[in-house]
Amino acid sequence: MSETPVAMSAQSFTPPADKRVPAWRAGLRHLRRSHAAMIGLGIIFFWIFVALFAPRLSPYDPLAQDLMHRLQPPSSTHWFGTDELGRDIFSRVLYGARISMPLGMVVVALSSLIGMIIGGISGYVGGGVDEIIMRVADVFLAFPSLVLAMAITAALGPGLNNAMLAIVVVLWPTYARVIRGQVLAVKSRDYIEAARAIGAPSRRILLRHIFPNSYTPVFVKASLDVGAAILIAAGLSFIGLGAQPPIPEWGAMVSMGRQKFAQWWIATFPGLAMFTVVMGFNFLGDGLRDLLDPRIRRQG
Repeated sequence: MSETPVAMSAQSFTPPADKRVPAWRAGLRHLRRSHAAMIGLGIIFFWIFVALFAPRLSPYDPLAQDLMHRLQPPSSTHWFGTDELGRDIFSRVLYGARISMPLGMVVVALSSLIGMIIGGISGYVGGGVDEIIMRVADVFLAFPSLVLAMAITAALGPGLNNAMLAIVVVLWPTYARVIRGQVLAVKSRDYIEAARAIGAPSRRILLRHIFPNSYTPVFVKASLDVGAAILIAAGLSFIGLGAQPPIPEWGAMVSMGRQKFAQWWIATFPGLAMFTVVMGFNFLGDGLRDLLDPRIRRQG
């Protein structure tokens, strides 16, 4: 008889099941409340869809020339008009998404990865290693991004691959600085000291404890930098250092129309495509910043 009250007492003190919403689901709910972020996400998904299905969506071959119908204004036959070689601009804009979208994402992924590795090592090791790495980063940051990318691409030679390499070289120092600051703030916390005390190797501490608690600003910056990378690549193509003819790249298309003001459609539609893509990534980046900032999230 004495065991029953004990059993009942234990049951009465059983903690209730955790009904909290998972963090990722709460984050998505908060992101959906950001109208700007959802608009940006919609724009990005639209252009990804265009890039994937450009061959099916394009009414003409983007490289096909038709000199009999050159410089035609927008019409039901050519929605965005034709350029000086008679190529359909609508088809070229669609195919341009297959170049600019992957270019921006790949360049930012490589830049952030390199910057996180170098910046993480710099902040964690400290001392002379940190001083040397940061001074090298300062050298790259001393030049305007586009000017430095132009110099590197000119030295390597015109071409899309060299332009991508130049943009990676331009962008990695900013990620290295951001992650270094985060590592310096995180590595002095108690759980890092506890990991060192039990003999955890430095690589494990970096990968399992420091980086997972330092990536937030890098993730937000990366979402914003995709648009910047697309603009830098377009700028290089505009001056002849990026994509080479007849590749349907947006910057090169704008460059073709810069001296034909009467044929406004040649430069306008590729420019609008770049504008919408960059705007979409900027909107998404602002929404992610609000989502991942605990102070703003608590206010919401």
